[in-house]
Amino acid sequence: MPAWSDRLTELGIRLPAVAPPAGAYVPAVRTGTLVFTSGQVPFVDGVIAATGKVGAEIAPEEAKQHARTCALNALAAVDALVGMDAVVRVVKVVGFVASAEGFTGQPTVLNGASELLGEVFGEAGRHARSAVGVAELPLGVPVEVELVVEVRPDE
Repeated sequence: MPAWSDRLTELGIRLPAVAPPAGAYVPAVRTGTLVFTSGQVPFVDGVIAATGKVGAEIAPEEAKQHARTCALNALAAVDALVGMDAVVRVVKVVGFVASAEGFTGQPTVLNGASELLGEVFGEAGRHARSAVGVAELPLGVPVEVELVVEVRPDE
């Protein structure tokens, strides 16, 4: 089994601290060999990195970078719960994009998350995905990402 924590180091990626929940939920939950993260927004050092709608205030390429940040925050939640090296594979990514009227590039925005997962996990990072355009997201953020990952059975 690969040591994903070593891969993060090779890539020069440091997982952020897990953002405290903004409501009555937890950042991640394990059931059996699956870990589900709560939706993660683009927090950087405890501060929202951007607000606005993609295709209006936020350019799609900028939103793609925010999706990457969201995925890093989701990985941090996984790491805090079970440790990165327990991950077997990424199963599913669900991404929400606060979209201006007429914006249809949600899949391209979510590639920011998917590409990061590919960099870190290689073939084990290939996943199913949903990319959904929405009118609004919590705190006015442009992107929110959640993950489902398979982990090793409890030992």
